[in-house]
Amino acid sequence: AASAQLQLAVPIAVVFAPGSVPGDLPRPLPFRDVEEMEISVNLRSSITSRYETLYRSTTAQEEAALNAATAREADAALCLLQDASLGSLTVYVVPEASSVLSQGVSVYVGKHRSALVRAGGGLATLRTRLRQLTQLMSFTASSITAALSDRVPDSQLSPDARRHLKSSLGYEITFSLLNPDPKSHDVDWNIEDAVNRYVQPVLDKLSLLANFSVDSQILYYAVLGVTPRFDKESSSFLLSAHSLPHVINPVEARLGSSAASLYPVLNFLLYVPERSHSPLYIQDRDGASVSTNAFHSPRWGGIMVYNVEAPDSPSASLPLHVDVDMVRVMEVFLAQLRLLFGLAREELPPEFLLESPGNEGLADWELDRLLWAHTMENIATVSTTLTSLAQLLDKIGNIVIKDDVASEVYQAVASAQSAMANLATGHLQLAFQASKEAVTSSERAFFDPSLLHLLYFPDDQKFAIYIPLFLPMAVPILLSLAKIVREARQCKKEPTKMD
Repeated sequence: AASAQLQLAVPIAVVFAPGSVPGDLPRPLPFRDVEEMEISVNLRSSITSRYETLYRSTTAQEEAALNAATAREADAALCLLQDASLGSLTVYVVPEASSVLSQGVSVYVGKHRSALVRAGGGLATLRTRLRQLTQLMSFTASSITAALSDRVPDSQLSPDARRHLKSSLGYEITFSLLNPDPKSHDVDWNIEDAVNRYVQPVLDKLSLLANFSVDSQILYYAVLGVTPRFDKESSSFLLSAHSLPHVINPVEARLGSSAASLYPVLNFLLYVPERSHSPLYIQDRDGASVSTNAFHSPRWGGIMVYNVEAPDSPSASLPLHVDVDMVRVMEVFLAQLRLLFGLAREELPPEFLLESPGNEGLADWELDRLLWAHTMENIATVSTTLTSLAQLLDKIGNIVIKDDVASEVYQAVASAQSAMANLATGHLQLAFQASKEAVTSSERAFFDPSLLHLLYFPDDQKFAIYIPLFLPMAVPILLSLAKIVREARQCKKEPTKMD
C-alpha cells in the first residue's frame, strides 16, 4: 500500500510581535520545533503528519502591517510579506492589548495563508491554538481518511466522507434552466454574465486543482417527476425531504450531459414550477421550509426552485415574462459547489473569526486543504490502479507488454514516489502536480488498447469463437483424409497382379 510510509510535512512560521512573547519559551528566539502525529488509516498502514514550526520575531515591515486599523487590512498587508508557498502557514501572535483584533476575538483566520492570534496564557495555550489552526487550515485525520475512503474501514469514516467529489483531472459544470410550463412563463436568465461574474473567479482559483468546463442549457416541458403536496394553510405546494431523492432520476434522463463526458459532471438546476404548482416550497425533515428553497445531492449537484410571483390581475396576458435574479441563484449554487468539494465551514469556537473569501469563493488555505486531500487520493488511486494491472497481467499467460505500456508504468511509479517525497518535505504544489502525472500515466497504462483486446479475448474465448468457424470446414477434410488412409491400407493388402 502506497500509504504505508507516507509523511505529510506542514511548514509553519509562528511570528511574535513585540510584547507578545510568552515567558515560558524553551529557548530564545528564533528556534525550530517539530511535532509529529500519527493518523491511522487501516490495520497495515498509517500516515505521519509532521508540523515543522519556526518560532521567530516580527520584521520591521511585519510589525508595521500589524499596526493596521483592522485585521482585514493587516491580513492584506501581511500577505505580501509572507511565504506564499502552498501548504505553508504563518501565525502572527499579537499582544493581548492589541486593537487589531476586535473585542471577543482571540483568533482571526485571513483569506490567504495566515492567522492572527492574541497572546495570553503562555506557551501551552499558544500550542492549543496552533493545533486548532493546523486542523482548520491544512488537514485533519478525518479529511485524510475521507480522501482514502476506499482503504479505510467504514467505522473510521465520518458520515460526510463519501459525500465529496472524488479527485479527478477535470470536472464539467452544467447549469440548466427547467421551464416545464413555457405557455405560462417566458423565463429569461442571463447565465453567461452570471457565470463570468460569480463562477469564473472560483474556477480560476480552482484551476490548479483540475480543468473545468462550463455549459448551460434551457429545457422546456421538463418536470420533476414528483407531484408536490398542496398545503391549504399556506395555499402553496410542498416537496418533502423524503421525496427529494425521487426528483433527480426523471430530470437526469433529460439532462443528457453525463453520458458523453470523460469527467464527473456537476449539475446545477434552476426549476421554475408550472403555474398549476406555484408557489412550490421545499421542506426539510422536520417539516420546516428551507430558506434557500434548494437542496443538493452529494457528488451530483443541486436543484433550486425559483417561484414566479402571480400576476396582479387575473386577466394578465400569458406567457408572463420572468427575469431571474441571478445574484440570489448564484449565491445558492456557489454554496452547493463548496459543499460538493467538501469546503463546508466547520463549527468553530466563538472566539474564532474567519474572513469571508469574497468574490474568489474560497480562501487560499481552503485551496490547500483540497490539495492535501486530492494529493493523498491520487497516490492511493495510482497504487490501486497499478496493483489491479499487475494482478490482471498475472492472470493472462500469453500477454505481450509493449514498451510504451511499460514506460507508462515506470513513469507512474516514479511520479508517485516524487509526490510522496515532496509531501515529506512540505512542497505541496510539487507533490500535487506529481500525483496528477502519476494518475495520468497509470490510467494510460491500464487502458492501453494493446491490453484491452487481451482482456476481452482470453484463450478459452478464442476456442469458443474459432471452433464454430472451422468445424464445418474441417469435417469434409477429415473425411477425405480418412478415405485416403483406408484406400492406402487396402492397396497394401491386395497383392499386385502379374500378367
